[in-house]
Amino acid sequence: MEGIQESSRTTTTDNHAALFRPLTVRSLELANRIVMSPMTRSASPGGVPGPDVARYYRRRAAGGTGLIVTEGVAIDHPAAVDNRRVPRMFGAEALAGWRTVVDEVHAAGGRIIPQLWHVGPLWGAMSTNVDPAVTPMRPSGRWGTAGTTSYSGEYVARAAPPTRPMTDNDLADVISAYVRAAVAATELGFDGIALHGGHGYLLDSFLWHDTNTRADRWGGDLLARSRFPAAVVAAIREAVGADMPIFFRFSQHKQQDYTARIAETPDELEVLLGALADAGVDVFDASIRRFDIPAFPGSELSLAGWAKKLTGAHAMAVGSVGLGKPLRDSRAAGAAPVVDNVAEVERRIESGEFDLIAIGRLHLADPALATTLRTGAPLTPFDRAVHEGTLH
Repeated sequence: MEGIQESSRTTTTDNHAALFRPLTVRSLELANRIVMSPMTRSASPGGVPGPDVARYYRRRAAGGTGLIVTEGVAIDHPAAVDNRRVPRMFGAEALAGWRTVVDEVHAAGGRIIPQLWHVGPLWGAMSTNVDPAVTPMRPSGRWGTAGTTSYSGEYVARAAPPTRPMTDNDLADVISAYVRAAVAATELGFDGIALHGGHGYLLDSFLWHDTNTRADRWGGDLLARSRFPAAVVAAIREAVGADMPIFFRFSQHKQQDYTARIAETPDELEVLLGALADAGVDVFDASIRRFDIPAFPGSELSLAGWAKKLTGAHAMAVGSVGLGKPLRDSRAAGAAPVVDNVAEVERRIESGEFDLIAIGRLHLADPALATTLRTGAPLTPFDRAVHEGTLH
């Protein structure tokens, strides 16, 4: 399709052998370790993914990518996502659109899971045209202390004033909305479920002490702050059964403050991630600006490496694969030069540090990225003006 040989998935060479070993996670069988990272595209008017979205994802599957994690998908909650062009996992028209996406990806030999999303405290970050009657979902009513952020001072001043804390009814409604979305995705034929639990969004805002100052069972020490995200995971696991894998994206940094951390030591991270693993997470998606940055002093282990070591679950790394600038810097510069660090990715997979590598911007630049890696062809530089504005 669109000039890509769908038989390319079966091509074999010796390039990057560790990247092309299969992996099975519950019922999910992957041909290789290459994952398309979730990237918001704002290309679904009214929240409905159209034929162009289906073609966009199919091209990556046809290009050999083992797993596609979709852009963030809104769950059925009024304060979930403020951008009306973000796809949703509810409503007959949107679900029909997603069924086409799933069918197209499967027809190309790929696997696909949706990233379920609730922006939580960051309601209003993607749009100023929001319903003033909607209350942002914040554990303690706090936006978070603004630090090094990608937002302007004007936005922070507008968004940061406190709102009411989430009530017990709010918590129950959000859990139900996550479950409905996960069940809908399962019925549509998706190959697993992913949850966005990083970057200061709702699930992450319970883990972060700066946004969770609650004094009830949902706040307090590290274990208490993990209870709500773990409750969401457990409810989804019960609803979708034992076969569906669950991925969970987490991060130290927040959009409110890139220097923020949910854990200062491996022991602290073990408490948070251990609760999530016990609840049913199979793969931890460790979101960081560069995949190879040491997570804690005294060790070269990456954040993904620590997640795997501490929990025994699978781990997925992400961040600046094949590129010389992190995402935030490439947005400012408009482009990112190629830096071939793929051998380092492979070395870490080979050593067992992590199991999967998620790649974002290079998948925008080159839909056949997996084939490019397999054949040893040159990597395509990322140019924001060319590759980020429209689906292709």
